[in-house]
Amino acid sequence: MTASEIREAILSILSDLAPDEDLSQLKEDVPLRDQLELDSMDFLDIVMELRKRYRVQIPEEDYAALTSMKSTVEYLEPLMKDL
Repeated sequence: MTASEIREAILSILSDLAPDEDLSQLKEDVPLRDQLELDSMDFLDIVMELRKRYRVQIPEEDYAALTSMKSTVEYLEPLMKDL
């Protein structure tokens, strides 16, 4: 997957988890939690959806790399390049 495909995949997961949120105005470098009403359970749901949909394993110690859209895409790029 390319970076833009990964971004679209993340947006798809976010829209499923937070259907009332306007995702069109997301800023790339601002933490997602600061832009959306996400709590820790929502964050875990994102991680679980990535695992379920794309079989991507994200160790708990790497969760900090998934704060913003940009950092999440950068983290996932090498893991999802062959999907």
